[in-house]
Amino acid sequence: MTKDGIDYEALGRFLEFQIENGINAIVVMGTTGENATIEYEDQKEVSRFTVEKVAKRVPVIAGTGTNNTDHVLHNTKNACEVGADAILVVTPYYNKATQNGLYQFFTTIADASSVPVILYNVPSRTGCNLLPKTVARLAEHPNIVGVKEATGNVAQMVEIMHLCGDKIDVYSGEDALTVPMMAMGAAGTISVLSNVAPKEEIGRAHV
Repeated sequence: MTKDGIDYEALGRFLEFQIENGINAIVVMGTTGENATIEYEDQKEVSRFTVEKVAKRVPVIAGTGTNNTDHVLHNTKNACEVGADAILVVTPYYNKATQNGLYQFFTTIADASSVPVILYNVPSRTGCNLLPKTVARLAEHPNIVGVKEATGNVAQMVEIMHLCGDKIDVYSGEDALTVPMMAMGAAGTISVLSNVAPKEEIGRAHV
């Protein structure tokens, strides 16, 4: 950001840095970034810029999650319109939804999205935990293809893989657990560390 708004020049340099260092996909408007304080139309334009800058060199995954279902639907429509390849949707923070509430929430989003949906579970930030049996229910939806697991609970991650089999890809959302998660069958990692050290994180993912 600059005093005038979004620094697209810096964003462009950052995207090139990530691609040059061998990442397999870009997540834009994820929860590690500034999306929570950016207006909806600006979020759409950042996603549009990212899609155009990346130019199909790697998939672009747009974060569209909030704790308001209507807002998520709005963000998801925008992400689909600008050409995102998939969306990443965090559990609705603060509301502490029940497991059935989480199932209904994600199913509503997946029904409305024209691109694949990746679930995002980070209870330390949101106050609710998307449990393995709920993930297994959601994995039956044809448009839900993955889950970013950031509980830090290896047993929970393994249970998800056991219950879901090949119906859903599990991605480590905890950088410290990338190596053990990959060893146990995770499909990859959606990394914070990669923002500053993509080569190092890719190296760990391929140990």
